[in-house]
Amino acid sequence: MKLLTLRTPDGTKAVRQDGDTLTEIAGFTDVGALLNDPAWEEKATAASGPIHPLAGADLAPVVPAPGKIICVGHNYRNHIKEMGREVPEHPTLFAKYAESLIGPNDDLPLPQESDAVDWEAELAVVIGKTGRRISGADAPAHIAGYSVLNDVSMRDYQFRTIQWLQGKTWEKSTPFGPALVTKDEFTAGPLMTSAVDGEIQQSTPTGDLVFTPEYLVSYISTIITLNPGDVIATGTPGGVGHAQDLKRYLQEGQLLVTTIEGLGQLNNRVVKEA
Repeated sequence: MKLLTLRTPDGTKAVRQDGDTLTEIAGFTDVGALLNDPAWEEKATAASGPIHPLAGADLAPVVPAPGKIICVGHNYRNHIKEMGREVPEHPTLFAKYAESLIGPNDDLPLPQESDAVDWEAELAVVIGKTGRRISGADAPAHIAGYSVLNDVSMRDYQFRTIQWLQGKTWEKSTPFGPALVTKDEFTAGPLMTSAVDGEIQQSTPTGDLVFTPEYLVSYISTIITLNPGDVIATGTPGGVGHAQDLKRYLQEGQLLVTTIEGLGQLNNRVVKEA
């Protein structure tokens, strides 16, 4: 099942994708609100509200306001190598905030303050059930599904200090969507790519993670309770612009396309910040 958040003249709506149409799930303003209902799967499956065409749909971030966005650094060996680091013994964690999110087809604004804006394609895990100190065996039951995210990073700000947050949670910097694909329809493994103006920059199977989604759910929940709608961004593979021999960063007018087979695609035009 694919669940999306649709922008309408009457506000956002949680919808289910059925082929080339979107069916409203009555009573829920977005996918995050839906996931907070323990019967979310049954209600999404049974939904029979107003129908909208998928073509031309104005999509919000699939979970517009997660309680937590926890990101993982250095989680693909080819990216660890290109950045000159060692494979970590434990996950490297940092945070984003909801203000950083944009929709899957929204414009991506270049901040006035940064000229080192880089791409990072990522597999996102969306939590569907509350838990603390979740065991590895129980972790799958706490995952609602998966989505596509790009952890667009302002490298000049990121490396000002040894703490990365200031380069990682810039306002309106993180495309997220288009859909939450439930875990019964997706398992980590398919190819993930990012492309700039049609030129592939990153291309790695999502199964090449150092730390799996299930491990991350268990590990992070040891530290803090995970709640429905929380997001874990699982890290990016090799091919980022900052690590290329001649560093490459996003420029005005370029199109950043992020794809994970089986999950969907983000299409974000790079524009000057208004």
